[in-house]
Amino acid sequence: MASDYLLKTEPSEYSFTDLQRDAETIWDGVSNPVALRNLREMQPGSRLIIYETGDRKSAVGTASVISVDASNPKNPAVKIKAGRVLAKPVSLAEIKANSLFADSPLVRQGRLSVVPLNKAQNKAITGA
Repeated sequence: MASDYLLKTEPSEYSFTDLQRDAETIWDGVSNPVALRNLREMQPGSRLIIYETGDRKSAVGTASVISVDASNPKNPAVKIKAGRVLAKPVSLAEIKANSLFADSPLVRQGRLSVVPLNKAQNKAITGA
């Protein structure tokens, strides 16, 4: 089970800046069955990377999971808290060019909004 995930968001709907302002939020609005499964598998302390879609198409910041309530499997309530802004946003093109992501759902299933990452993939994006 992964403990690192990438969450995609449309910045005009809810940006990383919005998350920083709110400090914490419930991550919702997910309908894809695979993405829902990934949400349900999260644990408190899971490390997250926030990726903004739209014009930006870049990983822009970090967050972490505070709590997971998977009692409603079609709408798990995953509470997350804002982390830090990435020193340099990492574009989708940079991610695709990195061989660490060759088999990643991030590259192979472009529409997936909640993507598990391994430790090396997380480090490649965050530098930490």
